[in-house]
Amino acid sequence: MTNPLVLAGLLAGGLLLVQPGVAADDNSWVERSNEIAYGVLESQAKFAPEFSSQTGVTGYDEEIFDLGENLTERQIASSQADIDRLQELLAKESDPRVRQDLQIMIQSQKDNIESTQINHDRVMPYGNLSGLIFAGFRGQLDKQTPLERRQAALVRLKKYTGEAEGYEPLVELAKVRLTERMTVPNLIAPFRGEVAKDLEDSPKLIAGLEQLFKASELEGWEDSLALLQSQLSDYNQWVEATILPKTRESSMLPRELYELQLKNWGVDASPEELMAMGQVAFMDIRNEMMALAPLVAKEKGFDTTDYREVLKLLKQDQVHGDELMSSYREVMAELDRIIEREGLATLPNEPARVRMATEAESAQQPAAHLSIPRLVGNTGEFPEFIVPNIQQNEDGSWPHSDYAFRAMMWTLSAHEARPGHEMQFTSMLRGGVSTARALFAFNSANVEGWALYAEAITKPYMPLEGQLSSLQYRLLRAARIWLDPAINLGLVTPAEAKRVLIEEVVEDDHNAQTEIDRYTFRSPGQATAYYYGYAKLQALRAQTELSLKDKFDDQAFHDFILAQGLLPPDVLQRTVQTEFVAPRMAESVTQN
Repeated sequence: MTNPLVLAGLLAGGLLLVQPGVAADDNSWVERSNEIAYGVLESQAKFAPEFSSQTGVTGYDEEIFDLGENLTERQIASSQADIDRLQELLAKESDPRVRQDLQIMIQSQKDNIESTQINHDRVMPYGNLSGLIFAGFRGQLDKQTPLERRQAALVRLKKYTGEAEGYEPLVELAKVRLTERMTVPNLIAPFRGEVAKDLEDSPKLIAGLEQLFKASELEGWEDSLALLQSQLSDYNQWVEATILPKTRESSMLPRELYELQLKNWGVDASPEELMAMGQVAFMDIRNEMMALAPLVAKEKGFDTTDYREVLKLLKQDQVHGDELMSSYREVMAELDRIIEREGLATLPNEPARVRMATEAESAQQPAAHLSIPRLVGNTGEFPEFIVPNIQQNEDGSWPHSDYAFRAMMWTLSAHEARPGHEMQFTSMLRGGVSTARALFAFNSANVEGWALYAEAITKPYMPLEGQLSSLQYRLLRAARIWLDPAINLGLVTPAEAKRVLIEEVVEDDHNAQTEIDRYTFRSPGQATAYYYGYAKLQALRAQTELSLKDKFDDQAFHDFILAQGLLPPDVLQRTVQTEFVAPRMAESVTQN
């Protein structure tokens, strides 16, 4: 998965500007589109400059979150001004590619207005302040960020604390904004489980700030950071005393808010349609696992053929310490060889990278994910596959982890590295995809659908235990598209969903609870995007194969998909039909 905190920030910042000279075709239309897009990015950057500067929008490295008065009205006004300007340009534009990009940007801003207004009208504006500040500094102080840009963190730090002239402490502004909305009748209060989890994790994030600054090569931050850490600790005590007692007990969202969440993640289906899709997929995938498990058991010498027991035995093959990252790198190298040998896609020139998260990073994002670098004006920075932190026990032993057994590494690496997330974002970085198709078209159905599809196309070439683990991960995605809406509509309790995840999907307790947290408060609806996007891609491939017959080529098809950026499934389908299938069919007719 990609990092949801960073992706949330990307709504107010940019992903990508084309790198000069990387594309063989005439990219003048991309340059023109990007120039327009950058104006939109700048107009939105002032509201969440931490994430805008993190992704490369210049001029905002020293700025901080806007928590001023009338924020919603100002955000909507800014988006509407962008829409008006974009529609004027659309009326004059003749290039169909730029026209499509303009339409994508217009729709993105319309969606932003809708989401901003509905959330303002219906939801109390609670947020995890420690997590947001940590995420902003994490990107700014990343080792790939140039030192001169890291220096700006010292200015930003003093603005957070209120030491800078004209600024008051950010925590005090957050209290004001929360307090004034608490008196508005009928607003939906935050879920108790979310607030409690934030309070539990916040000390790790506050301590993690010091680790970031110590590794930054900066000087003179100690006193201001100590003040910020004290302010955040006091703020958490205020949240515990003021917000926690007013939280709601149930995680359920009103249907219209949950459907808005689905739309924002790129899922164009009703909750009932998603549940039906997931239940059928769950049963079919489980049947596949029942058939494959005996083969794995025979190869491994296990005295059981039940897929659940076979998976539990495979999980005993734990790898820890330095050997863990080495094992991931070995698997990733073998996947590269498979991709090249089988002609699945064109590999980037640079290797994929993997590392283990710090404890604070894992508190912020407890699942494996791809860390996305500065993408606007990127000069060679690279994405990184991040494995959650696994700490040695005090007695020298290691805890069992679902991220530390060998069979799992195959499908997780295919998803997060290649040919999944890392290849998709590296292809955009190095291939000249327009900003509109990389950012304003962003949707989880494309991003996560591609990564699950990447698991599927490499699965036939994995060892048997890797194939069984790959099916387990697909079973998890089918469970998500079923259980996420079921919980949010009140049809299944979180406890029952967790039982399914532990007993049938064979998740450990920690990962099963992380899943439940994801469905209930971290990002309701997002988890449905995996199987939904995967099903759309598989259907698109079937249609393309049927049309092209023996003219179909895996590598050409996948390279074309990657070259389109993050188009929504319906737009991607039309693009494949008109720009990939139609020319090849016309060429075939000419040859005949």
